[in-house]
Amino acid sequence: MTGESTVSRRHFVAASALAIPALRGLDPRLVIATSEERMAWWREARFGLFLHWGLYSVLAGTWKGDEKWAEWIRNNAHIPVEEYDTLLTQWNPHAWDPDAWAAAAQRAGMRYAVLTTKHHDGFALFDSKVSEFDVMNTPSKRDICRDWSKAFRKRGIRVGWYHSIMDWHHPDYLPRRDWEKDSRPIGDARFSRYVDYLHAQVDELLSNYGTIDVMWFDGQWESTWSHELAQALDARIRTKQPKIIINNRIDGSGAPKDGGLGDYGTPEQEIPATGTPGKDWESCITMNDNWGFKSQDHNWKSPRRLIEILVETASKGGNLLLNIGPLADGRWPPEAEERMRAIAEWMQVHGDTIHGTTASLFTKATRFRSTTAKRRVHLFVTDWQGGALVLSGLQTTPTSATLRLAGGRKERLAVEQHEEGYAVVLPAMAPGTLLPVITLQFAETPVIAA
Repeated sequence: MTGESTVSRRHFVAASALAIPALRGLDPRLVIATSEERMAWWREARFGLFLHWGLYSVLAGTWKGDEKWAEWIRNNAHIPVEEYDTLLTQWNPHAWDPDAWAAAAQRAGMRYAVLTTKHHDGFALFDSKVSEFDVMNTPSKRDICRDWSKAFRKRGIRVGWYHSIMDWHHPDYLPRRDWEKDSRPIGDARFSRYVDYLHAQVDELLSNYGTIDVMWFDGQWESTWSHELAQALDARIRTKQPKIIINNRIDGSGAPKDGGLGDYGTPEQEIPATGTPGKDWESCITMNDNWGFKSQDHNWKSPRRLIEILVETASKGGNLLLNIGPLADGRWPPEAEERMRAIAEWMQVHGDTIHGTTASLFTKATRFRSTTAKRRVHLFVTDWQGGALVLSGLQTTPTSATLRLAGGRKERLAVEQHEEGYAVVLPAMAPGTLLPVITLQFAETPVIAA
């Protein structure tokens, strides 16, 4: 990426183990994959599924008649830990079919998926030997991470774990929430013990479920989590899964301003205006307003809007991690299922305009967005008007311009020279698709003036 040598880009455990006590005793011969090796599949994927599922799903956003919250409900509604713990008896996702989830993601063209193994409330969706606050102590006794990872891997979808560094449940996690300092005094709490616990749970996630492709951290912003602690965890993870990708939210306080840890950035609920040129990034965005299921959240983005979001991220060189908050019983909200079907129908025809593409070459586009794939340029027409669609700055003559239609059909469009470059002549009526796509073919690498 920056011209550094292969040797300098490799991380050797032998060197790290001397500086990081947490790594002592690990195999010093192990060589971690380079950034280019790790990120190759991720840059091709462009589209992933995010799932926020946990005890908070049982409450569905409501506590004592108030309907303000979702996955942050324990903190925001000031629920005492002993009351929140009673939700263990209600966790029983009897309607859950992990293969149905995986099949829906596959049809929608999602190439990887990230599941909340533990959110900020501390509840683990896996069989943790270092905690009783997990699925094995519920009526279900079903290891969600085991069954989920098998189902998604079987469909060729890469597996990612979300894991919160912040933990409102563990007695050694600090700082305490302001509202519970009196009811849960700090006493002899030691953050170092919590760090050991965090390491132990991450070890379980990386040792018991096969190849893990992404480690997606969150809850790293409190001052107790430092850059030095993040370095130790980062190195430990990479020795267990040398090809794993880790997001930038692993880093903590004191991280260098010019770039900390992590393979990619994670803008939340937004798409950067110009992307982040030269840096890998992924926008994580909800289908409605909340991450976890909230029964009163009816502000669903339309299927068209979700496709526009996917196209915008790809056109700016980023990935989209699209979130669903499942119900406590394991079903997806009907609105989410409807949107996944609509996305799947569009991606069946247009998936190659997203997967394996790079950012737009156009700097002056006003009625369309675009992605690039070697000698092809895909135009997503956001403002359809019959007649000339001006391609400002295009200096290379297209050999063809093809409008994609349902069922794999295609319609050849005329291309005209224009004072600003070239123009594609659009029919008066837009095709009946969520977002029309025109593919330009070139005999050579297209040149587009800034």
